[in-house]
Parts: sequence; structure tokens; C-alpha cells
Amino acid sequence: MYDHDGAPLRTGRAAVNGTSLHYRTAGSGPAVVLLHGVPKTGYHWRHLVPRLTPRHTVVVPDLRGLGDSAHPADGYDCATMSDDIAELMARLGHETYAVIGEDWGAVVGYQLAARHRDHATALVFAEALLPGFGFEGHTALTSENVSGGMHLWHLGFYFQPDVPEMLIAGHERELITYMIKNERSHPDTATPDAIEEYVRCYSMPGGIRAMLAVYRAMLTDAEQNRRAARKKLDIPVLALGGSAFIGERNAEQARFVAHDVTGHVFEAGHDLAEEVPEEMADVVLPFLAAHR
Repeated sequence: MYDHDGAPLRTGRAAVNGTSLHYRTAGSGPAVVLLHGVPKTGYHWRHLVPRLTPRHTVVVPDLRGLGDSAHPADGYDCATMSDDIAELMARLGHETYAVIGEDWGAVVGYQLAARHRDHATALVFAEALLPGFGFEGHTALTSENVSGGMHLWHLGFYFQPDVPEMLIAGHERELITYMIKNERSHPDTATPDAIEEYVRCYSMPGGIRAMLAVYRAMLTDAEQNRRAARKKLDIPVLALGGSAFIGERNAEQARFVAHDVTGHVFEAGHDLAEEVPEEMADVVLPFLAAHR
């Protein structure tokens, strides 16, 4: 991954909150932390980073158990994962920062903003459904979910103990390639280098176990989100959707938990920073500039 000058991002590891996170950082200016979803890693942000680094210091962690971060036995609920990030940002000397999250990273980002309100200045909530606020309904086998491309069949599969591990082992490439390409309007943006990186990381010992643990914490996440939403976020939230996937529902979700929500929908699928990075930057940069 490279900044706007073509220089490789600095990398490091930090012992935080009982685990070890791998992270990349670059740029200068107000800090922004970028939180990836599943089955991705911090590499997901490679196209957006050089568009941010002229004006911002970016921190790109691999979430707990994912990418090149450690694979602890537990702690995969989004509140705990958000505390990981808060401690990392403090360790790196960032007192305040904006948060950009996508997919599960957006749910972690919401918890980060809710649990550490004195530190998060703004939240970009991209292509995510919040557990506790309707996410669970998309696991149902209904005509509406199937015809609209939002039947999230894999959630129930991942919840079953042991069987997913048995069936996925040795087929990480097939699963990740299918999931990444199937959720995009532009499947060719799932480039070979990205597929190789994601497969490498999720094929490591503990990689699939950690991925499944994120999903298996979803009912805990739902309780955490409902509890946090009793006090809505006061910071501005930019909710970004892809027309072929979550779309306008993304902003609807964000309005359950925040007062000041601006929505924007791109002609894209689920992985905005890889499918439409230029368009995403054109929307995100003015938002960040207005809410430092």
C-alpha cells in the first residue's frame, strides 16, 4: 500500500487490549482510522489511502483476528474490537480522529464512536447493517430478500459450530473469491492481488476461526448496539451505500443511532473503496474537511 507520493505505508504492531494489532500509517494532518470488513483486511483501503494522505494522517489497522493481527481466542464482539482501536489510536498519539468503517468495520466504527465519544470527531458508515436494528431480518428466506439480493444465507451457516470450519478448510480461496465477487456490481475490481492477500490472511492458522467468531458474536453485538443507541451519536455521520447492495438502507440504519446523518448512494455493490474509490473520495474528503 502506498501514499500519494508513492511511498510505502509505515507498518507496525501494537499490544493493545489483550491482543496484538498489525497496522499501517501514513500522511499528515488530522487523523483518520480506516476499519475494514469481512472477508477483507486493511488492504481493502489501498485505493482510498493515497487520496487521503495529502490532507490526513491515516491509520489502517487489521482488526482483531484478521489480516496480520493476532488471532486471540475471544473478544470478537464489536465493543471489544472498538476498544482495541481506541487503545491503538491512543498508543499512536492521536487524541481525536475521524472514523471510516465499512461492513463489519462500520459496526466496530459505530461502537468506537459510541464508547469513546470524546475522541471520535466524525463517522463514515459504509455499506453496513447494524445488528439489533434489522440486520437479523436479512437472514430470512423470503422472496423479498432473495429477489433483492439481500438474503444473507451465510450468517446462519457461520453460526453453526464446527461444521463451517470443516467445510471451509482447504477451500478458503473458493469461499473468499465467491463472497468478494458476488457482492459487487463490478466484480473485476476484485483484482488478483487483493484476492491473494485476503486468501493468504484467512488461510493462516486461526484465520477462518476468527472470521467466524466475528459473525458468532452478532447477538452480543445486537445487545451492545441497542444499549449504545439509547444515547444517539452527536457527531456527524456520513452513511454510504451501494445501489446494488445495502443502498439507502445504510442511512436508515445510521439514523437509528445518530442525530446528524447524511446519506449518499453510489452506483456500486458492497465494496465501495475497491469498486468506486475516486467517487468515494470525492464525497468523503469534503465531509472530513467540514468536521475536523
